[in-house]
Amino acid sequence: MAAGDPFSSAERVALDETIRKAERLCRAEISVFVGAASGDPRQFATSLHNSLVAPSRSILVMVDPDQRALEVVTGGYVRRTLTDAEVELAVLAMQTDFAAGDLVGGLRRGIQLLADHARSPDTLHAG
Repeated sequence: MAAGDPFSSAERVALDETIRKAERLCRAEISVFVGAASGDPRQFATSLHNSLVAPSRSILVMVDPDQRALEVVTGGYVRRTLTDAEVELAVLAMQTDFAAGDLVGGLRRGIQLLADHARSPDTLHAG
């Protein structure tokens, strides 16, 4: 593990795989930032989210371990299928794993939950 890098290479691969699977499921872009938030964590996370290529179709998970801050920012398109209550459930799951010392496991579980809830419902009949 490189100095300052919170993840081993195996953890990074597992996290990347979780993100790619989640993106295929919910058809949204998912980004994760782990590091020091500059200033207010919510404002910092919102700023990061707004700098993404397609913020309306994106979910950003920002974790600042030193400040014990966790923020999830969703774009307008994503909010059509992902409610605030569903985001809160994913945040609670992540916080539980983080408290047990499992940063990668918490991120993976939270990302999976966000994707499960953000996916569009299946269309049974069209036309």
